[in-house]
Amino acid sequence: MGKVVMYSSVSVDGFIADENDQPGPLFDWLLSGDVPLDESGELKVSQTSYDYTRAYWNQIGVTVAGRRVFDMTDGWGGKPPSGIDHVVVVTHRPAPEGWDPAAPFHFVDGVEAAVARAQELAGNRIVEVAAGDVGGQALAAGLVDEVRMDVVPVVLGSGRRYFGPVHTQHLLEEPDEVIQGNRVLHLRYRVRR
Repeated sequence: MGKVVMYSSVSVDGFIADENDQPGPLFDWLLSGDVPLDESGELKVSQTSYDYTRAYWNQIGVTVAGRRVFDMTDGWGGKPPSGIDHVVVVTHRPAPEGWDPAAPFHFVDGVEAAVARAQELAGNRIVEVAAGDVGGQALAAGLVDEVRMDVVPVVLGSGRRYFGPVHTQHLLEEPDEVIQGNRVLHLRYRVRR
């Protein structure tokens, strides 16, 4: 089974979006270079960020996200982002009315069931859990193996926290990757068991 990784871009003060769910400058690093990161050619990063990010993205089989993110992105138009095979949506509600049942999206009640379903679908590939409330729940449930952050040099002051409403202490190992890109610091921590 592949590992479970919690991931997002994050401000230095620990936010993944502002109070209005807007990322502001958190994704500016994705436009700060000259190396295309995806097929669209819109995302261009430094060579260092490309080498780190593309290698990671190529390992992701399934993303687990909450219903808030799904609704805000309009379900990514029925196509999982960044070439990912499937998206598992943690929700208490069914798929939206008129949703294409053939789209590779799975609507699951509860974070434990969502991660289990994602691991079935991913096989040996990575299950990526979106940071925020769902990611924090997965971490609190002991389901996360690794935390990855793209730390952006901005202080948002308030908003949606990277770890959501986690209320207990969780220890991480020393960072085993620290990569400096343009306007971003890529970090990877293993979760201490």
